[in-house]
Amino acid sequence: MGKFNDIIMSEIPTLVDFHATWCGPCKTMSPILEDLKKHMGAKIRILKIDVDKNQDVAARFKVRGVPTFILFKNSEVLWRESGAFPLATLKAKIQSVLQKT
Repeated sequence: MGKFNDIIMSEIPTLVDFHATWCGPCKTMSPILEDLKKHMGAKIRILKIDVDKNQDVAARFKVRGVPTFILFKNSEVLWRESGAFPLATLKAKIQSVLQKT
C-alpha cells in the first residue's frame, strides 16, 4: 500500500479506477480511460486498481461497487463517483473539479 499512498500524495491529480475483471461496465470503461489519458496528457495520472486483488485498498476507500472512480490530489479526495460514463461526461466532470483546485 506504500506505493499507492505515494501516488495519491502527488501534486499530479490521480484518477483511480477501482474495477474488477468480471465487471462488464469496467471493461467498457477501459478504452474510455485510455482516450481520457490521450486528451488530458500530463494533467492527470490514471491508476487501475483491481478490487479483488487489492481488497485492503478498496475497503479503505469504502468501494462498494465497480467501477468506482476517485480523483486524488495531495492525498485529498477531490471527486468520487461510481458507474460507467461516456468520455465527454467523464472528462467534463474531472475538468470541472480540477478548475476549482
